[in-house]
Amino acid sequence: MIKGLDITQADLDAWLSDHVPGFARLRGVVKFGDGQSNPTFRLDADSGTYVLRVKPPGKLLKSAHAVDREYRVMAALGGTDVPVPAMLALAPDDASPIGRAFFVMEYLDGRIFWDPGLPELDRDARAAIYDGMNKTLAALHDVDVAAAGLSDFGKPGDYFARQVDRWSRQYRDSVDQPSDDMAHLMAWLERNRPADDGAVALVHGDYRMDNMMFAPRSPDVVALLDWELSTLGHPLADLAYQCMQWRLPHDAGMRGLGGLDRAALGLPSEADYVAAYCDRRGIGPIDNWSFYLAFSFFRLAAILQGVFARAEAGNASNPEKARAYGRAIPLLAGMAVDLTRDEGAA
Repeated sequence: MIKGLDITQADLDAWLSDHVPGFARLRGVVKFGDGQSNPTFRLDADSGTYVLRVKPPGKLLKSAHAVDREYRVMAALGGTDVPVPAMLALAPDDASPIGRAFFVMEYLDGRIFWDPGLPELDRDARAAIYDGMNKTLAALHDVDVAAAGLSDFGKPGDYFARQVDRWSRQYRDSVDQPSDDMAHLMAWLERNRPADDGAVALVHGDYRMDNMMFAPRSPDVVALLDWELSTLGHPLADLAYQCMQWRLPHDAGMRGLGGLDRAALGLPSEADYVAAYCDRRGIGPIDNWSFYLAFSFFRLAAILQGVFARAEAGNASNPEKARAYGRAIPLLAGMAVDLTRDEGAA
């Protein structure tokens, strides 16, 4: 049996041969070590190299780990300016040979950067990588969701109202008792939510550097990955989520830019990055920026609480990393609370 997939190599080979166009003779299966969401494997075959992404085993939070949604959105984006790998086959829950959904996609050659300070690059190359991320984010939010066949990919109505409610419920489902900071945030976000301005876009939900693959010898993004949290929503949610990176500490396992001399490194400031995004999309300055940032910190803390709860239950993809994430939750919640107090909001 293949560890993590609950299927023999021979049986997986048979399924792949029946469902992946041109597939021939599975030679080996290797689990990628990083990532907390949906376990991911490299498939080596006579016909080439592929990637398999699978829903984790065990009891899961409602609507979490929806690999079928990941497959659908990447398949829909195949003809747009958003770079994604080709989708090759989907096994939904009710037709999966392992009893849980998975999909197979194209394997791409590229670079993944785990440290946002980009120590392996020179100053000019760092600036180009950040500009590539900015360009890809603007392209994502400019996708015509109707033309892409994604008009029903999210619920209508106030995105932030739904998101605050969703992550508050999922957080409460993951803990015995909310922390004081998280309780404060849930109440503050509800009271200080901006009026719905009607903006709707396809949002990635986890837009950050290490969910992107860059070309081997250029700053172009060749694949935006990990679409589990994607939906129709407000584009500023993605922008604020990525801009947390400017505020998170670099030296506390959070992969942030806090404490780095960003100007000396050739990295844009948060304000310059936001301005470049607004210029690309033709929109004006952003009001209520502190709300979007505080929401992003809260949402990430709620997500990590779910990861930590899975580790405690024994079914996390990477238990050691999940427990490290658990230790980060108070930091995230505290930074969000500081944002709410700095602004003097109610």
